[in-house]
Amino acid sequence: MKSDYHFKFEDLLIYQKAMDFGEIVDVLVKNFPNHELYALSSQFRRAADSIALNIAEGYPGSDAQFVKHINHAIHSANECVSCSSKAKRRKYISFEENENNRKLISELTKMMSSLRKKILERNTKN
Repeated sequence: MKSDYHFKFEDLLIYQKAMDFGEIVDVLVKNFPNHELYALSSQFRRAADSIALNIAEGYPGSDAQFVKHINHAIHSANECVSCSSKAKRRKYISFEENENNRKLISELTKMMSSLRKKILERNTKN
């Protein structure tokens, strides 16, 4: 069911993909051992969620604020690479799951870098 209340940032494809990635990570970490609940599971989930949260937080602000939040989102995406790699090394996820995470993170990072570049180019033209 669709909400009667819509926010403009929800139209951004990068936001939608970041939201999807957060849900993928949430499902993955449910299979991690219990001793990782407040460690790698939590860190991975928070980093994945932080991508969409930073995009949403930065969107209504100035271009400079949005670029700052895009940078934070990229940092969170990079953190997800490390979390996924740790999970694979500890045999919590398969090689294929890690590869899929890396593919999705790569797509997100490229989209965020492109968006950041467009914002910065727009500002140099003014």
